[in-house]
Amino acid sequence: MLTLIAALFLLFLLSGLPVAFALALAAFPVFVLTGTMPPTVAIQKMVTATQSFPLLAVPFFIFAGNLMNSTGITERLITFARLLTGWLAGGLGQVSIVLSLMMGGISGSAVADASMEARLLGPSMISKGGYSRAATAAVLAFGSIITATIPPSIGLILFGFINEVSIGRLFLAGVVPGILLTATLMLTAWIVARRNGYAADMKELPTTARLWASFKESVWALAFPVILIVGFRFGFFTATEAGAFLVFYALFVGTVIYRELTLAKLYEAIRSTVTDLGMVMLLIMMAAVLGYAVTLEQGPQQIAAMVTTVTSEPFFILALVLLLLLVSGMFLEGAANILLVTPIVLPVLVQAGFDPVHMGILMVTLINIGGLTPPVGVIMFTVCGILDVKTGAFTKASAPYFLALFVFLLMLVAFPALSLFMPGRLM
Repeated sequence: MLTLIAALFLLFLLSGLPVAFALALAAFPVFVLTGTMPPTVAIQKMVTATQSFPLLAVPFFIFAGNLMNSTGITERLITFARLLTGWLAGGLGQVSIVLSLMMGGISGSAVADASMEARLLGPSMISKGGYSRAATAAVLAFGSIITATIPPSIGLILFGFINEVSIGRLFLAGVVPGILLTATLMLTAWIVARRNGYAADMKELPTTARLWASFKESVWALAFPVILIVGFRFGFFTATEAGAFLVFYALFVGTVIYRELTLAKLYEAIRSTVTDLGMVMLLIMMAAVLGYAVTLEQGPQQIAAMVTTVTSEPFFILALVLLLLLVSGMFLEGAANILLVTPIVLPVLVQAGFDPVHMGILMVTLINIGGLTPPVGVIMFTVCGILDVKTGAFTKASAPYFLALFVFLLMLVAFPALSLFMPGRLM
């Protein structure tokens, strides 16, 4: 039956059916052909999947991010990032990477970050920075992966929800890897810029006074992730309560501090949130049905048995699982991949002795890397569509950044303390 489920799912995907409906229809045989459970159970699973207090964090953080983007925060962050790194080789490329680090604490979505930066920074990188269209798309797309690790990453929220792992610990675990990934990509962008002669965006270092003035303008956005960390450390709120608090925080910043949040912008933020949330919740509901069907057919146990027959060495098991996630990430959108695949493979890794929080950072990062690769790389197609870049040219320009991400993942695997240091000390 598992083979039939997998075959139907691939068939529906290849036929162009939306992922959410492919998930539900692939589970159809379990409820109709086997007689194990009546079809009404599938409807119940759809409903119960949404009845979760931790899951409330998703709409709160999405809404908070959209509110912050409507208050002039983005422009202030671009100015601050430009002063910090615009004087380096490949200036605007460096600015985009640092901006992704800052935006990671606001948007929580790699696709949203890549889309925003492609529109705001892409044209300037091509016209002023000397970047080709493909090179511009590569830098912007790979920089957006930082958003997957820095709190409040939507991917980490979904991973924690579906796998019953502490979202607060996942948020803290993503801080050091997010900073390390930023440094890795900045070094790569600098090497590429030196080799290709990409110009700096500024001719001289900024003065301390300009840096301080720009920092004060941006501090309300930069405080966003800091509030999360402090709140989790001292037990002020759970992830869901943090999301609700940050919605009020964003409203306060937009109406009282910057005074740029008009009724029209508020309406647009609500509309964007409803659209984004509708997509995420539909995936959650349909993935719950398929996940239940796979569990009924003892899918996790069968996969665990299959992996352990190949090898009993923990790091070989980890390599096999990560390879599976990378391949599935090429075909599935990130949220669907987290909801469908990670509940099946995480028990195998925990049984092999790996920490679920450490695995969460690895898995969510790797799944987002799948969004940069053909044939269904959502991040890749988003950036290439905005900048009018062919996927072949994008893939060629991406080679140095793929190598950088491979080195980064090796560091995360070899040194679990990079992920576990902050949760171990602060929670």
